Amino acid sequence: MIFVELVLQNFGPYNGRQVINLNPQENDNSRPILLLGGMNGGGKTTLMDAIRLALYGSRAQCSNRGNLSYSDFLSQCVNSHTPGIEKTRVELLFEHIENDQPVKYRIVRTWEKNPKDGKDNLGILELDVAKQEDWLREELVNTWDDYIENLLPLGISNLFLFDGEQVKELAEQEVPPPIVVDAIRGLLGLELAERLGVDLEIVVNRKRKEIADTKDLVNIEEIEKRLKQQQAEYEEKTKQLEKLKTELQELEKEKQDAFDKFVYEGGKIAAERNQLELQKKQKTTDVEQARQGMCQLADSILPLALIEPLLTQAQRQGEKEFRIQQAQIARDILFERDKRLLNWMTQAGISEEQVEKIKAFLEQDEETLRANLIQPEESWLLADAETLSQLGNIFYYLQNEKKIAKQQIDILANKEEDIVTLERQIQTAAEPEAYKQLVDALEAAQNKVSQMKAASEVTKRSCDELEAEIKKIKKDLQEYSKQNIDRKNYEHIITSAAKVQQTLKLFREKLTLRKLNKLEVEVTECFRYLLHKSDLVHRVAIDTHTFSLSLYDVQGKPVPKHRLSAGEKQLLAIAFLWGLARVSGRRLPVAIDTPLGRLDSSHRNNLVERYFPSASHQVILLSTDTEIGKKEVKILRENEAIAREYLLKYDSSTRQTTVEPGYFW
Repeated sequence: MIFVELVLQNFGPYNGRQVINLNPQENDNSRPILLLGGMNGGGKTTLMDAIRLALYGSRAQCSNRGNLSYSDFLSQCVNSHTPGIEKTRVELLFEHIENDQPVKYRIVRTWEKNPKDGKDNLGILELDVAKQEDWLREELVNTWDDYIENLLPLGISNLFLFDGEQVKELAEQEVPPPIVVDAIRGLLGLELAERLGVDLEIVVNRKRKEIADTKDLVNIEEIEKRLKQQQAEYEEKTKQLEKLKTELQELEKEKQDAFDKFVYEGGKIAAERNQLELQKKQKTTDVEQARQGMCQLADSILPLALIEPLLTQAQRQGEKEFRIQQAQIARDILFERDKRLLNWMTQAGISEEQVEKIKAFLEQDEETLRANLIQPEESWLLADAETLSQLGNIFYYLQNEKKIAKQQIDILANKEEDIVTLERQIQTAAEPEAYKQLVDALEAAQNKVSQMKAASEVTKRSCDELEAEIKKIKKDLQEYSKQNIDRKNYEHIITSAAKVQQTLKLFREKLTLRKLNKLEVEVTECFRYLLHKSDLVHRVAIDTHTFSLSLYDVQGKPVPKHRLSAGEKQLLAIAFLWGLARVSGRRLPVAIDTPLGRLDSSHRNNLVERYFPSASHQVILLSTDTEIGKKEVKILRENEAIAREYLLKYDSSTRQTTVEPGYFW
C-alpha cells in the first residue's frame, strides 16, 4: 500500500485547496522518505488527522477530537476563513495490489459546517491509469469500513501512523497499554484463534438451548440472563475504574503542582521559620561575641598597629643612635690610649722621627674612624638599651595580636554572611495568611488523592467480586447444561467443540510462542541496529501475556530498564514497532509525527541513518526544524533517502498554513 496524494481543502489551518504529492517514486527512482517540515502549531498533526479521517471517517482516532461527537468534530475541522458556500474536503489517493494487479483508489470526504445528519459525504473513486480519469465505486462506498479493515485495520493503524509522544508513552510504560496489546494481537494474527474460540462457545450455547426441555430452557435462560447482567455490570465497573484511574492521575498531578507551589512560594520555608529564627539568633550572638573579642583586643596594644610604620622608624632610629653612642665611647677610649702610647714612646727614648710617623698613623686612623663609624647627626630619640628592648617586645606581641584579630575578623565576616543568608530565606517565607492558604491547598489536594484512591480501591474490589461471580455462573451454566443433555448428536457437537477449543488453546499458545520468538529476534536485531551501544543488550524477550519487554546481556543476565536512558527507551519502543511491522508481513506506509523528540545526537544519527530509510517502502516524516535539522537533512540527502520535501508555512497573523516545496534549508 502506498499513499500517492493528499488533498486538503479548507481543513483546519489549510485555507483553500492544498495538494501534497506523497508518491515516493518518480522517474523510476524510488526513495522512501517524504519530509514535511513545520513549526509547532503549524499543522503537522492536522495532516496525520486528515489521513486518519480519510481512511476511517467517524471511527478515526484523531488527536484533537477528544469526547466530541463526529458532527461537532467535523464542524471544528472547518477552516475559519471558509466562505459559506464552500465545503471542506479531504482526499487521499492510495495504491495497493488487488487480484495481483495495482489499483488506485481516491477516498473523498466532504462536509460543511454543522453537517446534515452529523456526518460527511463519502466517495470512493477508482483511478483509470490509462485514461487518467476517476470513476465512482458505489459498492465500495457502502462497504468501505470492511474494505479498509482488510487493508489497514483500525486496530493496528496506530502502529504505522504514530507520533513521538506515543512512542514516549510506550517507552515509559513497563507494560504496553491495552489498546497497543490489542493492536499487537491483531498485527500478529493472534486474535483469529481467540475469535474462533468465542464463536465455538456461541455455537455450544445455542445447541444447549436446543436440547434442553422447556423447564431446563427456562432455567438456562435465567442463568444466562443473570450472566449477562453481571457481565454488563462488570463492564460498567471496569469503565468506572479506568475513569477513576485517569482522575487519580490528574489529582496526583494537581497534588504535585500544589506541593511545587507550596515550595516555590515559600511555604516550606515558612514552616521552618522558627528554626531559621533560632539559627539567626545564635549567629547574631556569635557575631556579638566576636565583636566583644575585638573590643578586648583593642584595649591592649592592638591600636599600635595603626602606627606600625612609625614604631618601625623609631626602632631603627634608636638602634642607630645606640650604635653612635657606643662608637663615641669607643673613640674616646682609643684617643686616651693613643696619648698614653705617645707619652710612653717619648719617655722610652724612641727617635723623634719614628714617633712622628706613629703619630701621623694614629691621626690618620682617627680620621678614618670618624669617617666610617662616626657620622655625627642630631640625636632626638635618646633611647637607652632597656627602652629598645621594650620596643622589640611590643613588636612581638603586636604581631600575635594582629594574627588573632585577623582570625576574629574572618569569623565575624562568615557569621555575618550566614546571617544575611538566613535573613534572605526568612524574607522568602510566605506570610502567615499566605502560608495557611498554601497549607490548605496542599492538604485539600492530598485529601482528594486519598479519597480517589479509596474510591478506586472500592471499585476494584467490586470488579474482582463480579469477575469471581461471573466465573462461578459460567461454571454453573456449564455443569447445568451437561447434566441435561439428552440428544447424542448435540452431545457429540458439544464434546467436539470442547476438544476443538482445547486444540485452539494449544494452537493459540504455540502460535503466540512462534510469533513472539520471531518478534523477539526482529526487535533484538532492530534495537541493536539502532543502539550505538551494541554491547549493552544481547537479547530482547517478550512476555506472552502482557507483551512487556525484558532485556538480557551477553552473559544472559537481566538488564534493568532503568539503566537505559530516556533516548534508549524510545529507541527500544521504536524497535518494538519496527519489529512488529517486519513480522506482520504487511507492506504499509509509516507516518511519524515529531520523530526525534528527547533524543541525543548519537541516537538521532542512528535513527536518521538506520531507521528512517528502512522503516518501510514509504516513510512520511513530520518534523520541526530542531528535530530534523541541517545535519540530519544533509545525511538523508547524501544517502538519497528523500523523495520529496515540503514546508508547512504558518502565518501567525491569519492563522493559516500553506504547503510549499522544499524544507527549512
